[in-house]
Amino acid sequence: MSRRRDGKRQGSVRDAALDILMAVSRDQAYSNLLLHRAIEDYKLDAKDRALLTELTYGTLQHRLTLDYYLEPFIRGKIEDWVRELLRLSVYQLVYLERIPDHAVVNESVEIAKRRGHKGIASMVNGVLRAVIRNGVPGTDEIRDWTERVSIESSHPEWLIRRWADQYGRGETERMAAANNTPPVQTVRVNRTKGSAEEALSSLREDGFEAQASPVVPGAVRISGGNAARSRAFSEGLITIQDESSMLPAMALGAEPGMRVLDMCAAPGGKTTHIAELMDDRGEVFAYDLHPHKVKLIEENAERLGLRSIRTGTADSRKLSGELEPGSFDRILVDAPCSGLGVIRRKPDIKYAKSEQDISGLPDIQLSLLGEAQKLLRPGGILVYSTCTVDREENRETAARFLKAFPDMEKLGLGNVLPDGLRLEDGMLQVLPQDFGGDGFFVAAFRKRTE
Repeated sequence: MSRRRDGKRQGSVRDAALDILMAVSRDQAYSNLLLHRAIEDYKLDAKDRALLTELTYGTLQHRLTLDYYLEPFIRGKIEDWVRELLRLSVYQLVYLERIPDHAVVNESVEIAKRRGHKGIASMVNGVLRAVIRNGVPGTDEIRDWTERVSIESSHPEWLIRRWADQYGRGETERMAAANNTPPVQTVRVNRTKGSAEEALSSLREDGFEAQASPVVPGAVRISGGNAARSRAFSEGLITIQDESSMLPAMALGAEPGMRVLDMCAAPGGKTTHIAELMDDRGEVFAYDLHPHKVKLIEENAERLGLRSIRTGTADSRKLSGELEPGSFDRILVDAPCSGLGVIRRKPDIKYAKSEQDISGLPDIQLSLLGEAQKLLRPGGILVYSTCTVDREENRETAARFLKAFPDMEKLGLGNVLPDGLRLEDGMLQVLPQDFGGDGFFVAAFRKRTE
């Protein structure tokens, strides 16, 4: 791919999408980070940014389905980049009605010529024209439920089987389908700088469609552009954050003047939310393992004008060696997890993860909770949250924690969270299909005083 004199890359939106898809497949790179980089690297306008996002995420979301569609039309082994090009092309043919078939074929053939040779271009042309002529195969003849749902929703069979065991078939089908829909863009209003009405007005003046969230007070749903480019964002009036991700700080119930710890804080969305809910009065200690991620917390706090946040770099499983035991009123453990609740935003997760990856996480989560128990004062509240829907990481980890530490008791969340949420034994489990937010889990515990 050539470059212009200003250093920006030359090529089509589909070239950029193919680069991203190859990097995800080859290097297990994160699609959201690659997408942001490609938008800057190719210097795309707003229309092309939207198309690149749709092509990239759509092809990733439907990868297994696209492979099923392509299987009857491919003979023999093909290079990885050619397979990615065919996936990208068939995605457009099947899912994007506004792009004419001939335009898809012509551009795909041109890309094949540039990146390969005439033989590859001829094969790509033949496959795509056969798909247009014959149509893609249906799934009705697939008798095995797990296999059929896996192909239809493009989720690995092990994941469909696991969710069916945990939630039942109906909920699993709804969850897998929801993961293939575009996420809602939501922002949190910084109440130390203004009201939700002021944020709505500012966003609308900047050309965004904005409405108050029907789920979370102080949240705003928007469309019509990237909220990070708004005046409200640059002035620190809003933070981009999913509605589900706002619930852990609400569950914490931190009040002005308290001493609060966020043990796994980067990039600082929940840290800054806690500080805002405390009216920026008190102390919020935010730790993360990586210095460059701690810097993100500091940058977020600075943009929002928050002064109560103290940052540090440390392994939070060893924080009791640095901080005074029993010294915190509230502690948030937003633990490392499989991330299976954010597949809608990061579709590559569902292909990169395995059951073995999940099996080692509960022990890490439990070790963080155990360290938090040491640092929490009697009567203090600990909130445990994850961005996954997996019960082993969520309910079962919470149960293990209560069994290991009899001085901790579970607190029901019904009185501190908005109405209408999915509560199970007083703990919150959000599924992606519930209200369009990320899959999330929240549980609260109190340290006994006796």
